[in-house]
Amino acid sequence: MENKADYLIISAHPDDAEFGVAGSVVQWTAAGKQVVYVVCTSGDKGSSDPDMEPRQLAEIREEEQSEAAALLGVSKVEFLRYPDQELEDTPVFRKHIVRMIRIYRPKVIVTSDPYRRYIWHRDHRIAGQVALDAVYPYARDRLAYPDLIDEGILPHKVKEIWFWGSEEINRREDISNVMETKLAALFCHKSQMASMGTQHAEIWVKNKCKEMASGTDFTYAEGFHRVKIPL
Repeated sequence: MENKADYLIISAHPDDAEFGVAGSVVQWTAAGKQVVYVVCTSGDKGSSDPDMEPRQLAEIREEEQSEAAALLGVSKVEFLRYPDQELEDTPVFRKHIVRMIRIYRPKVIVTSDPYRRYIWHRDHRIAGQVALDAVYPYARDRLAYPDLIDEGILPHKVKEIWFWGSEEINRREDISNVMETKLAALFCHKSQMASMGTQHAEIWVKNKCKEMASGTDFTYAEGFHRVKIPL
């Protein structure tokens, strides 16, 4: 099968990728790299509005995610539509992620760090852990999910996995020149940004990215824990 993605971004919810990796994404796509999003839930519980229904919120958040992805040059967004706050490390979910990996055949997967020690949305932990397990060994091994091979969805070896939100950063991407684009993509998520307030959200994001640039000559950075996958 044709290699369709250089980077596969696996997030638990709409807006997670914009917080974690949007500055890097827009630079990768500007350089001609193919980036695909896999969004595991549609964030159907992410509202304090008493009049908001889950189905309506999911539709809104998918539209917001699609708008943000288009702004960043993302090739495609895959919505898996698992229930928000209910991701589980199950064979069904893991196989779904393996399917995405084998279809898009990325060189690098970027996702949330499942090993963060302090407050971290449970869905973020599960999404990161399942993505890691799917990369190694399930997506790689021919005898894992042989029915996928029957469909023509062949095994694939991912070269690296990068975790955002990590407490052990060993890779920093300079996003100094694209901070405004990162913020614009984040502000596409109007349903989520309303509660933070535009000014507060901008200050918070810039401070986080300044912190991740510490020790470099960058003004702003996105930081990751980068792992090379054994052959």
